[in-house]
This record gives sequence, structure tokens and C-alpha cells, in this order.
Amino acid sequence: CTVIFTRMATKDLHKPISILFCNLAFSDLFTSFSGFWISMLFITNPDITIFGSKDMLAPYALYTMSILSTIYNLVSIGIERYLAVAESMRTRFRVARTHSIAAVLINWVLALFLGCLPLMGWNCLRTEKNLSILYSPFCVDYLIFIAIPNVVVAFIIPLFTYLRIIIILRKRKLRMKACGQATGTYKSAEIQVARTSIFIWLLALISYAPFFAGVIFDATNHQCHADLYPGVYIFRNCTAMLITMNCLGNPIIYTLKPKTLGSKLNPLKCLSASVSEPA
Repeated sequence: CTVIFTRMATKDLHKPISILFCNLAFSDLFTSFSGFWISMLFITNPDITIFGSKDMLAPYALYTMSILSTIYNLVSIGIERYLAVAESMRTRFRVARTHSIAAVLINWVLALFLGCLPLMGWNCLRTEKNLSILYSPFCVDYLIFIAIPNVVVAFIIPLFTYLRIIIILRKRKLRMKACGQATGTYKSAEIQVARTSIFIWLLALISYAPFFAGVIFDATNHQCHADLYPGVYIFRNCTAMLITMNCLGNPIIYTLKPKTLGSKLNPLKCLSASVSEPA
């Protein structure tokens, strides 16, 4: 909420990246809200969060939808950052406000569709076969269908985009150095991008890797609920806490860090033009 109100107060919503930041804040807000909803159900009736119930379908669906939306927004921000830097290097494509709005709509439609599949019938309420131990009444095959491709998306695409940004800045720095130009701005921007990408990877790894491990455990486990109580459910609660910590970490990385990074990337257009003109 602080991020949303701050962005609105600064009247900076016309920028494409600000739209993505606000949408990321909304996704984190929904994740926190759904996690709080599940926590209240656990406090008032712990059995339904362990053995599964129809009452858990809606909060788990909202939780899944908000997590997917967060992942897609993080990927969109990485792509936007890459295109913004590439545009500053005199490429033809430029990220516009309409592109960010379209990305937001696509992210939410995709997250809504995938997250609501259990509400539309893909659940194990009427059968014990293929039932998830950690997230009943979800089915194991649904969790695998959701987790594996999105984990790949969350890790591979940001890796590619931020590495490409670093490579672009390094190439420009070398060209400027060869022309006898000052390279301090490029070096500073490159270091900032490298630090931000490391923070992104560490936060994503710490937040989502345990959840993914829980899905793998679900797929390979053949024990009943009683044999796994309470250890495996403590682990499940810890994974939920880590995902919530991701919601707290996102504003720090994606609003404070890019502000500094943006101030370093702004002069690059002029520097790039001055290098290109003699060529």
C-alpha cells in the first residue's frame, strides 16, 4: 500500500515502468491478503488446512493467482528494463505506456485463468487419488502443471534480460573507451544492474525454491497425512512465510534500486549519440 500511494502521490504513473511497479504492488497486496486469509482459517479451524476442505479452494485459488501475477510482473519488469536500456542505445523499439498496460492485462488474465482452474473443477474434493498432501484439496498434477513452467519463467527470463543489459552496457563502455570518452557512467550503471540482478535472483531463490521443493515432495510422497504431521505442515507454513517476505522485498528492490539506476541510465542517450556521430 505504501508503494501504491507513493507512486500515485508523485504523479509518475505516465511512465511505463511505474505502471508495472504499481501492478506489482497490487499483486503483492493480494498475495499478503490471501496469505492472511489462509492464516485465519488455520487459526480458527486447523483441520481444514491439513486434511482439505471445499472452504480452502477459494483462498488457495486467490493465493495461486496472486503469486502467478507477481511472477509475471517481475518478468515484465525485467523485460521492460532491458527494452528501456536497449532503446537508450538507439534501437528502433520504444516501450510505451500502452505496452505496459497491455502487459498488465495479459498478466492478470493469465494468472486469473490458471489460478481459478481448481474452482472450475480441477481439484480432488471427490477423490483421494492424486491428492496433494500440503495443499489439499488441490491435485498434485495441477501443482506440477503450475509450478514447473512458472519456475522456469521466473528464473530463466530475468537471467537473460539482466545479463543482456550488462552486456549492452559493457559493449558501449568498451566503445567509449576506445574513442577516448569517459566511461564512469557506464561502469556505475553496470555495477548497479549487476547488484540488482543478484538481489532479484537471491530473493526469488529464497522465496520460491522451498515451495517448488514442496511440490516435488508432494509428487513423490506416498505417506498419509497423519504420518507426516506436524513436520511437513510446519515446512508448508515456512514456505508461505518466505513468499510473504518476497512481497516485502519487492518494493525495496524494484522501487528504491531502479530509481538510482534510472538516474545513472538517463545520460546514456547523450553519451551514445556522441559516440555514434563520429562513426
